Amino acid sequence: MTASPSTSKADGQAAEPRTIPAGRRASGSLQVPPSKSVTHRYLNLALLAGAPLVLERPLDADDTRLFLAALEGCGFAVERAGEEVRLTPGCSRSPRSETEPIEVFCGNAGTMFRFLVATLAAIPGRFRLDGTPRLRERPIAPLVDAVRRLGGEVEYLEREGYGPLAIRGETLRGGTTALDAGSSSQYLSALLMAGLRAKEPVTIELSALTSEPYIEITLGLVRRFGGQIERVTPPRFRVEPAASLAAGLDRARVEGDWSAAAYPAAMAALTGGPVRLLGLEEGSEQGDRGFLDLLAAMGAEVSWHGGELTVSGTGRLTAISVDLGRMPDQVPTLAALAPFAAGTTRITGVPHLRIKESDRLHAMAVGLAALGVPVTELPDGLEIEGVWAGCRDLPSDPVTIDPFDDHRIAMSFALVGLRRPGVTIAEPGVVAKSYPEFWRDFDALTSESKPPGRDSR
Repeated sequence: MTASPSTSKADGQAAEPRTIPAGRRASGSLQVPPSKSVTHRYLNLALLAGAPLVLERPLDADDTRLFLAALEGCGFAVERAGEEVRLTPGCSRSPRSETEPIEVFCGNAGTMFRFLVATLAAIPGRFRLDGTPRLRERPIAPLVDAVRRLGGEVEYLEREGYGPLAIRGETLRGGTTALDAGSSSQYLSALLMAGLRAKEPVTIELSALTSEPYIEITLGLVRRFGGQIERVTPPRFRVEPAASLAAGLDRARVEGDWSAAAYPAAMAALTGGPVRLLGLEEGSEQGDRGFLDLLAAMGAEVSWHGGELTVSGTGRLTAISVDLGRMPDQVPTLAALAPFAAGTTRITGVPHLRIKESDRLHAMAVGLAALGVPVTELPDGLEIEGVWAGCRDLPSDPVTIDPFDDHRIAMSFALVGLRRPGVTIAEPGVVAKSYPEFWRDFDALTSESKPPGRDSR
């Protein structure tokens, strides 16, 4: 029987353990949430620019609320009106001390933390940057070393190589720095954006880079703010300081989130569909747009009509082998489909998933194994047997999944539960980190009483 979770917010975020209703077919249409990656970059660039900005349809989630609170702490007035947020610098209602550092709390928002390591070294002020115990376990040394080589004053307050950090603003001088972004492309994005406020040009020489599509998002938004970044000779970038960052840009709109869209798309591929997804840009730079190609390769039907994406299942999925280094956030999603795909799914190229909100490779391996799926945990990925491909008689013994306080683990095991009876998510509320309305949308697409094709917006 499906649990009746209490709700802690108006958006319907589940607070109690939630049992997934197996046997339902996903169908209908859905307006996808705004992009978390794009929202973070707009907020970071607004902080660097120190100029007013109206942001249309930013993501309203735990991570982005933390970033807005950081802007308020740095002197911005933040006004919310409907689907807009108005950011106005120099209007903080709380007095800023010249002697006490500004406390900036990042929760477990790794993107925010990494961006601010560089940004706070470029803007006026003194800062203490911190987060949850899990964030303090996520390494930051490659970025701190790169910032220091550019003159930035960053100090470890406890353990070498990890937060919390003390940062002195307006110390990012410029020059040349080396960077290993093999564990996170956010290190490079952080330097590219902060370099716009350095005193001299910044040259970044890369030794490694993962999740490269996210760099294209950063470069595109920097151009919108009037910044100039040149790819000199790969792998090298040169950033010119911007005298008037964001001049002429007073309003911007956040596009739909391809990372969030992957979940309803996977639901359709797994259970039949069709599911129509609205609000996505077909030519988006977001790397997770590539998840559509994976679904098509596995046997799903994917099509565009009038700016709407439709995904349908064909009743059979086929296993694939893929390097997901360009879209690591989709590893849990693909792993959730793998038990239902004929053959062995092999995922590689993602060793850095071990330092995300959780060790995502281990979290998926543990959960799938508990449900009865043979899984091999690789140093840089997973091998998953398609033991339920074409099966009608699946195991149904109750299993409670620990999402390890990770939004993507919770959402991915919700997919598994649509086909495998007995799946309960222990902490469904963790989805609020990036997709607060996930459970509302999940229920709307899988409602037993809803006829196929009904608009669930």
